[in-house]
Amino acid sequence: MDNNTVVVLANPTEPQLAMLEQLPPETGIAVGNTLEAFERPAGDATVIFNWSLNGELLREVFRMCPGVQWVHTRSAGLDNILFPELIASPVPVTNGTGVFSASLGEFALAAILFFAKGLRRMVRNQEAGVWEQFDVEEIAGKTVGIVGYGDIGRAVATRVRAMGMRVLAVRRSGPSVYNVDPLVSRIYGPGDLLEMLPLCDYVVAAAPLTLETRGMIGRAAFAAMRPEAVILNVGRGPVIDEAAMVEALGSGGIRGAALDVFDDEPLADGHPLWRMKNVLLSPHCADHTPDWLERAMQFFIDEYFRFLRGEPLMNVVEKQKGY
Repeated sequence: MDNNTVVVLANPTEPQLAMLEQLPPETGIAVGNTLEAFERPAGDATVIFNWSLNGELLREVFRMCPGVQWVHTRSAGLDNILFPELIASPVPVTNGTGVFSASLGEFALAAILFFAKGLRRMVRNQEAGVWEQFDVEEIAGKTVGIVGYGDIGRAVATRVRAMGMRVLAVRRSGPSVYNVDPLVSRIYGPGDLLEMLPLCDYVVAAAPLTLETRGMIGRAAFAAMRPEAVILNVGRGPVIDEAAMVEALGSGGIRGAALDVFDDEPLADGHPLWRMKNVLLSPHCADHTPDWLERAMQFFIDEYFRFLRGEPLMNVVEKQKGY
């Protein structure tokens, strides 16, 4: 595998592409964001790197590359990346799981404190020049329920546990015979979601988007939550039934929401979430640290050297399951 060709789906002007100079000099690199850019190198391609996250282009390029041995996508989300031909093939797919989890865990903690400490009210009063004392909450002793206990879920759990919060979690595989995770008091299976929700002061959606998770936090889930509960989404937008959430927020069914992801992005003008004073909106940038793209590129580079050495790749996706 000394003479590999990597095709990179990306705008050639992306500054992080310069980091690919770290690859061995004998590595062929073809960069582009159109099919025409890969007509020549496709026949020799052994690796496809989907930096642009363009699922349609990836599908067409994959068809052009008969010798591809590995596909990597920059993001952790896979709902727009996997397609039947790739799923059916023996080609391994890896993703960026873990690269951005720490920042998303911090966002979840910040959002919890935003509601507990009345930060919106403080800012509003400051801007109006109003001296108004009010009570704030302690988060120690409160319960956080995490729906989707993967890498992001564990990042959330690590941070909220450090603040003295109790953690419950829903995991697709359900509870193990022995719960040895020191961060979590109890792990539930997906079928027990409605059992967990009434126990939670904060509910964090961190699940990947699959056929099973789409809309899993819907009307029944919101009806099961406490009126003082807050929902947070740091995973994929459609895991939460957006219409049901808006209804619960407007009716007082739940206290509030902190959202980094949405059904459709950017959030449309006139969407009711813009006007809700009990909602904290982040325009899908909770993981956009100053070096987030460089870290994503470095992960691929490190992974590429594992590929060259014949070592097991990290973050290998279970393609049939979609995560």
